[in-house]
Amino acid sequence: MNQSAPNLLPSDSTRLKGPIVVFGASGFIGANLFEQLFRVRKDVYALTHDATKAWRLKLLDVPAENIVHCDILSNTSVQDVFGKIKPKTIFNLAAYGAYSKQKNVSLTYETNVLGTVNILENCTPDMVYIHAGSSSEYGFNCTAPKETDRVEPNSHYAVSKVSAAYTLEYYAKIHQLNTLNLRLYSIYGGWEEPDRLIPRLVEENRKGQLPPLVSPDISRDFVYVDDCINAFVQAALNVNPDIRGRSYNIATGKKTTMRELVDVARQTFGLTQEPVWGSMTNRNWDLSDWYGDPTAAEADLGWKATTSLSDGLRQTADWQIAHQYESRVIPAFQTPTLNPVISPIIACYKDAQAIPYMYERLVKTFNELKVRYEIIFVNDNSPDNTDDVLNEICAKDPNVIAIKHSRNFGSQAAFLSGMEISTGDAVVLMDGDLQDPPEVIPKFFEKWQQGFDVVYGVRVQREMPAHVHFFYKQFYRLFKRTAYINIPVDAGDFSIIDRKVVRELVNLPETEQFLRGLRAWVGFKQTGVDYVRPERMFGVSTNNWTKNIWWAKKAIFSFSFAPLELMTYAGFVLTGLSMLGIIWQIVARLLNFDPNTPYGLSTVIILVTFFGGINLLGISFLGEYISKIFEETKKRPKFIRTMVRKGDRIYKTAAEIGTMIEQRKSK
Repeated sequence: MNQSAPNLLPSDSTRLKGPIVVFGASGFIGANLFEQLFRVRKDVYALTHDATKAWRLKLLDVPAENIVHCDILSNTSVQDVFGKIKPKTIFNLAAYGAYSKQKNVSLTYETNVLGTVNILENCTPDMVYIHAGSSSEYGFNCTAPKETDRVEPNSHYAVSKVSAAYTLEYYAKIHQLNTLNLRLYSIYGGWEEPDRLIPRLVEENRKGQLPPLVSPDISRDFVYVDDCINAFVQAALNVNPDIRGRSYNIATGKKTTMRELVDVARQTFGLTQEPVWGSMTNRNWDLSDWYGDPTAAEADLGWKATTSLSDGLRQTADWQIAHQYESRVIPAFQTPTLNPVISPIIACYKDAQAIPYMYERLVKTFNELKVRYEIIFVNDNSPDNTDDVLNEICAKDPNVIAIKHSRNFGSQAAFLSGMEISTGDAVVLMDGDLQDPPEVIPKFFEKWQQGFDVVYGVRVQREMPAHVHFFYKQFYRLFKRTAYINIPVDAGDFSIIDRKVVRELVNLPETEQFLRGLRAWVGFKQTGVDYVRPERMFGVSTNNWTKNIWWAKKAIFSFSFAPLELMTYAGFVLTGLSMLGIIWQIVARLLNFDPNTPYGLSTVIILVTFFGGINLLGISFLGEYISKIFEETKKRPKFIRTMVRKGDRIYKTAAEIGTMIEQRKSK
């Protein structure tokens, strides 16, 4: 936790109307706001859309129930949060496009404008809504502009933030909502992205050196993060009908050039090294006169920045030392299992009756574990009413994703389809018939937290006829002995798999997938957990002897050369025996010491039939391997999705689905 004293007074934060929600709490400023508020009151909730990337929240020592998933692009998700928490003070710091690495233009406008609208649509006049705007809204008009001056946005991000500001003004005038837009200048301090200017400058100064620098004449208006947090609190306390809907500059009013910044840093940390200007190329957004006018904020909100640049740099250094911040690596990047998100992926075929029970049991399991979840159901073109069942679940839970395939591609393709879309710290592969009990997941989770990358279920007993159970066990042992990798016995697809292993599995190019074999092939640290596999809860199993034999062939011919080796050995042995037989026939006939030596047609027929069968068997083995080569050379897709649904949003075309996947990867 941040060890420096917060700039806001406890008496101020306690006067805020609660409960309080912080949208975008996984970001730099949002994490600071949530952290400081949570120190003095517990009715504060951190809202984040993607817990897998929320490394700041993963390090905050707060109860899991105070961290809530919310996708602001889904009105249903926002409604659900407002319905459960019933907030009175809303801080919206959710944004996309502020960093150069965030290049998705559509997502910029969706997050910054549509997301804002979804939140405002759920607000009422008795609530307070404070929005994180940006000084980028002024764009080219960046020299100490007043809030009444013309905005001249110079990027998609700036245009989207201006649109959000006008949206707030509209809701304030037409719907009488208590909204304010805070145009933030260059905020810095603890929890900031490690590759940003101030964190790098402070870290390098602590080491007695300077980072690469742009032109010395580039300027900014630097505001320490505690002052910024105080601005949000004061805005929430002072919003009233006379000022609601307005924007305010959160700035010091001081133009600080890079030269002045470096000089202050060198004096603060006693650094003697001379700066090398221009060692880093100027960025597109670097401007020579970028600073603000905070007069209106002081007059209307009673806010003023009080932390000097030197003190702010020192407090940032203290934060880095307290968090063992070295080499631009924050500890959260190395501990992904803190406050994780689990993505169970359920392959569904003729499982419509079981799906609601599966969903309820999964939610109960994850709530007891106090971890967040992202449940992905893959409808592998089931002929029953699976679509209707999944639509109903998605409508009430934005944490559920439903995928539909164009035809039945099989469970392995279904798992891969879900894995490609998943964003959790780990995924859990499960069949939709409830033969993989959700209640076993806590045992998987415990092993995963101990450092195992793959934890698979070991079926110590199956609730099925004894002779069928016997054949299953014997197959796994045969497979283990013949495979060229170490295959665990009695282990099916049911498992928890770490994100880094998921990436490797998804990126494998082969079309014919046998995941329990590939899972062993990729390696990593693996272990098993014993469990009893129950009978199917509803309907009749789609497995039969023919399908089981097909599975066995797929496993053996994918991960074993034993059939080819067996035919090689058989060829040598039978050829040797044939040579001995020929010699025996010749010797016996010449010496005539065995009057019973066969020389009839039946002997020839038997030998021809025997060796012909051996040849056909060998050719069939060879054909199996050739068919696999043939299948791989086609390079057909492993599956085809016709629909993906998450909350209210439905993606039907390949382009829409592809964009959605890219957006989830980029968040």
